[in-house]
Amino acid sequence: MSADIKGDNQPYDDINITPMLDLAYVLLVTFIILTTASVQGVKVRSPQTQAQNNLAKPQTRAVTITADGAVYLDAYPVDMRQLHDTLAQYKSANPNLPVVLKADAAAQYDKVMEVLETVKQLDITEIGLVTKRAGSDGG
Repeated sequence: MSADIKGDNQPYDDINITPMLDLAYVLLVTFIILTTASVQGVKVRSPQTQAQNNLAKPQTRAVTITADGAVYLDAYPVDMRQLHDTLAQYKSANPNLPVVLKADAAAQYDKVMEVLETVKQLDITEIGLVTKRAGSDGG
């Protein structure tokens, strides 16, 4: 019997790494989920409306106008010329390019009209205005 006990106390020649790999995979999946869950964009306070539209479409481009009049295309600051050129490139790749305009409620009306005029020049017909439903909070 004592010989059997001695045999059980022998050192291992190899290390079982399966539990360590399981932990690594769980951490990797958690990291991927957490990094893709954060939404990129520019925060603005949208005007309120009673209508509810679902504007989420693939390859939708977002034009954002902040309260101070700065214009962003997909969270990147642009001037009106850059906006026109970039949207023209997207339009050539996708003739039915959907665009959403997300303007702060305090944004200057002429800046909103400039963006709408640029979109009209490019013959982009699928455009939506992002609003906040009345009674909801946040921005």
